[in-house]
Amino acid sequence: MSARRRAPDRALLEARIGHRFADADLLERALTHVSAVHSDKTRTYQRLEFLGDRVLGLCVSDMLFAAFPSAEEGELSRRLAELVRKESCAEVATAWEVGPHLKLGDGEVASGGRRNRAILADVCEAIVGAVFLDGGYGAARGVVERAFTERMHAPRRPLRDAKTALQEWAQGRGLPAPTYDLVTRSGPDHAPMFRIAVKVEGLADAVGEGASKRVAEQAAAAGFLQREGIWKADSHG
Repeated sequence: MSARRRAPDRALLEARIGHRFADADLLERALTHVSAVHSDKTRTYQRLEFLGDRVLGLCVSDMLFAAFPSAEEGELSRRLAELVRKESCAEVATAWEVGPHLKLGDGEVASGGRRNRAILADVCEAIVGAVFLDGGYGAARGVVERAFTERMHAPRRPLRDAKTALQEWAQGRGLPAPTYDLVTRSGPDHAPMFRIAVKVEGLADAVGEGASKRVAEQAAAAGFLQREGIWKADSHG
């Protein structure tokens, strides 16, 4: 009865991943945490995670290269880093609903291992590695494309902070680096408020406010970028 119950669950997991495994043992290993084995750690997801990390990077790089033909190397690198970070991989594993399928030791189960973001991120990479071994690059690329395309076109975070983006924009036009001047400091010592003006040669200053100089500088840079149409108000990078 137990086996009959597991079979459809595993088939549903494969459907969510988008790959039916010819070698079911590969998926089994990709779902096995080191706490669930006593001696042979090669039976866990660790080796597959190592491989999957590299395969994921290649697949996403391939996708980015095709999707953003005018992007320079720096932008592609930032987009890659955003997509393959642990938080993104954990989100993908959560969408695949891998938690109930994980093989964990009793301690990990008790401590919430099925929802542990680090474990979920590792398992996502391990599954990509398992798909690569089972079906080759084309199969792995298909799985990654289905899981990451939406995230690729709608990054969860700005790809660059405002000060870096403004400095790169100025340098790209042969302008001196932007400078930041304190306009006012107000409020009590325990809750100060800073107004900072960013200056770019030949253009009007932009002013930002914040509870620290760093925050105010970022706000000033973001305001400048939005005012000049370099950034849209709701889409950074």
